[in-house]
Amino acid sequence: MTDRYTAWTIEDVAARFEEAAATSRRLPPVRVQGHFNCWPAIVRREWETFAADEKVYRPFPPAPDAIDRMLETMQWVQWLEVEQRHLVWMRAKRYGWRDVTIRFACDRTTAWRRWQKALQTVADQLNDCLVAR
Repeated sequence: MTDRYTAWTIEDVAARFEEAAATSRRLPPVRVQGHFNCWPAIVRREWETFAADEKVYRPFPPAPDAIDRMLETMQWVQWLEVEQRHLVWMRAKRYGWRDVTIRFACDRTTAWRRWQKALQTVADQLNDCLVAR
């Protein structure tokens, strides 16, 4: 969506949900405030790092405008029913249709139709907001 005065489509809404899911994965982990560790960092040898429990991969944190778009997108789910919310977020997190059909106990085509309906509901609400301006 480059121009904010153009109508929202299902593809725009789906892309925005995927971007929000990707942004949420890149946020730093939540930690308890007030607790810290005084122990020095353990320097391991190369052969010891293979058994380490620490994660090596740390993605770059998201940009502030990406976080703003994510928070805006998370408000859109208020227009959906609970099952639709789960379906939209599963697809945004790129779960396969097989996982979705197992979760919702329905056929792939039925799940796809429900997903399309949920995205259309959000697109209609967004287009109504554009007309109101």
